[in-house]
Amino acid sequence: MAEDLTQIKLLARREIEARTAGPLIEQFCEAMGKDKALAEVDKVVQRLAEEAGAQMAQALGGNTMEHFHKAPDMWKQGGALEIELEDKDQDKLVFKVTRCCYAEMYRELGYEELGQVLSCGRDAAFARGFNPGIRMTRTKTILSGGPYCDFKFELGS
Repeated sequence: MAEDLTQIKLLARREIEARTAGPLIEQFCEAMGKDKALAEVDKVVQRLAEEAGAQMAQALGGNTMEHFHKAPDMWKQGGALEIELEDKDQDKLVFKVTRCCYAEMYRELGYEELGQVLSCGRDAAFARGFNPGIRMTRTKTILSGGPYCDFKFELGS
């Protein structure tokens, strides 16, 4: 019987995943080469993120941009993110993440680069899964050394 993982805060789920997947991925990198191993990990993360986006749209009862406006609340639960909202309307959602406990957690675990694949790399795929018309633009992330993460989600025509 599958458990409802939504009862576990997202940050805690990501830490459990990192502590489990991290050593496995390191071993795969050693065995098959870093680039090849991370490319395979990315494929899995993209698929899982799209599935999560579709599941969230279903749970919210729709996949409009107004529904998508609720996504940051899920991502920041438990104080995991500090967000500055810049703009939102029926076609877009624009915000900056000024503090990211996900990035802090990956750094503390020694998985900074892996965190970019496991966490940062899932955002665009999550949006696609939520609504295939939503496109994400991001120019920097805290985990890659930026002062903030800039997110722009736009609904294309």
